Amino acid sequence: MTISFSRICQFVLISVLSLAVLFPQSLFAQDHVVSPAQLQKDVQDASATRERNVAQLDDLFSSEQGQKALQTAHVSAEQVRKAVRTLSDEDLARFAARAQNAGNDFAAGNINTTDLLWIVLGVLVVILIIVAVRH
Repeated sequence: MTISFSRICQFVLISVLSLAVLFPQSLFAQDHVVSPAQLQKDVQDASATRERNVAQLDDLFSSEQGQKALQTAHVSAEQVRKAVRTLSDEDLARFAARAQNAGNDFAAGNINTTDLLWIVLGVLVVILIIVAVRH
């Protein structure tokens, strides 16, 4: 009694299909590592953080010292707003943190208006350099 190759293939195929029917389909489904809801939440959080950072820099440049720095650098507020919006998230977060620290130090009396003006001017120059290099 000889068993043909086709009989062996049929037996293997029937065995595999039988096992596939016995196991739940969820074992074969690919689960996403991150759910779409979590991705959406992460995107919304990143967007909210970016908007907060942009608003913080806008507040800095719309302050009295910010306006003086813009006049000293001969730059319009609109140019700065456009430049700020082109910064990467990392650069934007770094400059917003510096702006927050400078504002806190000024409010606490740790720095005077001249120091704050120089800080704002320095942040402005660095932002404009980064934007100029990227374009």
